[in-house]
Amino acid sequence: MAEGSSKSSDLSGNPVVVVGAGACGMIAALAAAGCGAGVLVLEKGEKTAGNTVRSTGLIPAAGTRFQREAGILEDTPELMAEDILKKNRYESDPTLTRLLCEESASLVEWLVDEAGCEMVCYTDFLYPGQSRFRMHGPKTSYGKELLAQLERSLMENPRIELSKSTPVTGLVWDGTRVSGVSTTDGAVEARAVILALNGFGGNKEMVEEYLGRGAAEALYFGSPNNTGEGIRWGMALGAATEHMRSYQGHASVAVPDGPLVTWGVVVNGAILVNRFGRRFGCETVGYSEYAGAVLSQPQGEAWEIFDKEVYEASRGTRFEEVIEAGKVVGSETLDGLAQTFGLPEDALMESVDSVNRAARGDEVDPFGRDNFAHGPLKPPFYGIHVCGALFHTQGGLRVDTEARVVRPDGTAIPGLYAGGGTAVGISGRGYKGYSSGNGLLAATALGKIAGEAAGEESADRVVA
Repeated sequence: MAEGSSKSSDLSGNPVVVVGAGACGMIAALAAAGCGAGVLVLEKGEKTAGNTVRSTGLIPAAGTRFQREAGILEDTPELMAEDILKKNRYESDPTLTRLLCEESASLVEWLVDEAGCEMVCYTDFLYPGQSRFRMHGPKTSYGKELLAQLERSLMENPRIELSKSTPVTGLVWDGTRVSGVSTTDGAVEARAVILALNGFGGNKEMVEEYLGRGAAEALYFGSPNNTGEGIRWGMALGAATEHMRSYQGHASVAVPDGPLVTWGVVVNGAILVNRFGRRFGCETVGYSEYAGAVLSQPQGEAWEIFDKEVYEASRGTRFEEVIEAGKVVGSETLDGLAQTFGLPEDALMESVDSVNRAARGDEVDPFGRDNFAHGPLKPPFYGIHVCGALFHTQGGLRVDTEARVVRPDGTAIPGLYAGGGTAVGISGRGYKGYSSGNGLLAATALGKIAGEAAGEESADRVVA
């Protein structure tokens, strides 16, 4: 194996092998080790990362003690599932969707109690489609911090070995079950294999095949290591796939290549205009659904326009990264902001005037927006030049309630589990059904389910 852990690990006998060391893979490893299994985590990159490090690190969960501490007393997995299903037009598998929601509270509390992570419930604003405050994550640094905390826990566990810079090249099939993996260093036998890779957003050929040319030409803002091999390995063994046209887009990544602009700025009252100074839709539908609207504009770009109140209300979030990167432009006047961005002054002023009339209740917004948070926009003004982007794919291998990879007839492929972007998500068929946190919820919850199931199977096989 290549570079990995320097600790002495207890890997007597064939381990559970986890492919991928993002949040899904590390949680799967910790869960399997908690069942008494030895675990080998293989990561093709030089460091743990995946899409988790690029994310907000926020996991939606219903009925947690952290919600109760924050005064949120009326949330349930049933309500959470209904929110998700309503957003994706009831296109996701209802059984899988409800399972992840039912597991969400115990997952978040397990991350704190067993995995040593920090979790708080955020109550700064409601994400589109969510009827309760249910986003949980670290106090600072978001996905980067969540990943660091998981890696610390991983490195302290004597049952787990982490091997970085170790690309897996395929699965080993012994005629009856998946019995290991092939790597650039040779074959590794395993009692069970968990595919915790992300999707195929970094593979332009697969993106164009499944998502279309528009998505393939968009800025890709996910991990370059997400090249879809886990999905292809499963398909080669006869696994079923589902919703391969589904993905999470983002409507506001600062031009030309980041950072990501938190959608909280829009929730707090910002609007988006195109190069003609005109709005082109209802921004509050959500960052993934609105990504398609941004990508359909000339050059796939837009300008996020807001005022001082929105600016201040967005502080203390990932908005700070955008400020630090120098991507926020300010002006005492709207025409001054238009000049800085090269936008038509009259059109921009007309767009803001129309928004302000709707915010005051003088007229109905032509795009149906009814939430302007802090009311009419007023000087001084701010803006960010943004573009639409592909963040990660949401289609993948079909799994059952134990995260076992299944064939089209529903039977499980023995020895093979999947989570993260390798498994199908809960966002429906396209990009419009994505709810905030869907990706990380599926990654973390399926990781824990897969780890426990594989760990228990491993223990059963040793006894047998």
